[in-house]
Amino acid sequence: MPALAQSFDEQINQLMQPLTDVLSAFIFYSVPMAGADVPLIVLWLVIAAFFFTFYLGFINLRGFSFAVSVVRGALRNDKHDGEISHFQALTAAMSGTIGVGNLAGVAITVSLGGPGAIFWLIVAGLVGMTTKFVECTLGVKYRTINPDGTVSGGPMYYLRDGLAEKGYVRLGKYLGAFFAVSIIIGCLGAGNMFQSNQAYVQLLQVSGGEDSPLVGYGWLVGICMAVMVGLIIVGGIKSIANITVRLVPFMVVIYVGMALLVLLLNFTAIPAAFALIFKSAFTMEGVSGGFIGIMILGFQRAAFSNEAGLGSAAIAHSAVQTDEPLSEGFVGLLEPFIDTVVICTMTGLVLVITMSPEALMGSGMSGIELTSSAFQENISWAPVPLAFVAMIFAFSTMLAWAYYGIKGWTYLLGEGKNKEKVFGLIFCLFIVIGASIKLDTVLEFADAMIFIMAIPNLIGLYILAPDVKKDLDAYMKTLAAKAS
Repeated sequence: MPALAQSFDEQINQLMQPLTDVLSAFIFYSVPMAGADVPLIVLWLVIAAFFFTFYLGFINLRGFSFAVSVVRGALRNDKHDGEISHFQALTAAMSGTIGVGNLAGVAITVSLGGPGAIFWLIVAGLVGMTTKFVECTLGVKYRTINPDGTVSGGPMYYLRDGLAEKGYVRLGKYLGAFFAVSIIIGCLGAGNMFQSNQAYVQLLQVSGGEDSPLVGYGWLVGICMAVMVGLIIVGGIKSIANITVRLVPFMVVIYVGMALLVLLLNFTAIPAAFALIFKSAFTMEGVSGGFIGIMILGFQRAAFSNEAGLGSAAIAHSAVQTDEPLSEGFVGLLEPFIDTVVICTMTGLVLVITMSPEALMGSGMSGIELTSSAFQENISWAPVPLAFVAMIFAFSTMLAWAYYGIKGWTYLLGEGKNKEKVFGLIFCLFIVIGASIKLDTVLEFADAMIFIMAIPNLIGLYILAPDVKKDLDAYMKTLAAKAS
């Protein structure tokens, strides 16, 4: 059986390699800038984040307190169209963004760029809040309410219908279809197989590593995960939200609580850590491209973590119960703050306080191994709950991306419960595959398909930005009038 799996791995990798090489070369093509190689897709996302932040008058900052009040239920009305509350929409979307990358990805970034990368990660998270604001606003504005009361929304719909209103009927139609195809393929890879694979790896780690009784039984673990995911996603976004509304706060509290414990144990070192992060952001030596290289690493990790600009989260937010699209835009801007500014920064601080810059960049460890080592140095039992958190992160991510894939599928093939079930079965099958075999090339291809979504999505956001600004100005005047 292992030999057959290995042969299958090799055949699939060889088959996919040429296509993956071409797509990755296009998506992650880098241009030299001030001595650093800057991936164009990262530049595309970063420019958009700064543009929307300035264009909308820093709504990410001035609208923060209102966003919190909306999540707490200030505008809740169960009579409005939609399926879930503002808080449920936030947790459902965050279950797709908070994942293994918050633990492993930050460690990789810091090991490559040093402490200074954390500063730029925070900056990128703050400006990315505005991109999410625009996406989620448009997701609700152009959503479709189906005859059974369910909702379909997201970039596919605002690209098609929003651009049609602007006179770009054919462009919107093509961009919407392209986005749907991309998210279907992407969800099966990075949102599915990668997650089930990492969940299995973490399960092995906590059950004995190479001596674990689960060695060679990835397929069995995959089946168990597929059954659990299938039972949840069959109920649609309501069922998913009922799980994530409990799961997301639980896993965030556990992880942030552990990070805070490490910080409290090293309380006197916190000021020096922040000083080092700020200083290294501009003066760090030994990094390719100097501070520009460090900045790009920070921006890249933030973009890959919170998905601002990719449009995926707007699919979940569009299901909210509201008659005011902008209210969900405010809820959406909280995502990058929690995911990147809070959780990723916590990881970075633990790494910086625990290890010197030289140790971080020359430890020989990478990813979650480095994060786990930093926690263990302060709390001997930390690796076990960390592995547990990583598994929950992976599981919750699969739930969100299953929903995204279903909505891409029904956008292309038409609405219907049977069609949703067909894709649900396909998704669950890929969970088993992901936990059973190693498909590096396929996952690289899926990653590229996820980030290619940013191209059609941001084109649509730029075209529709004047409408969002006009609606926002009117909405803020209404809020001000009510307050007075």
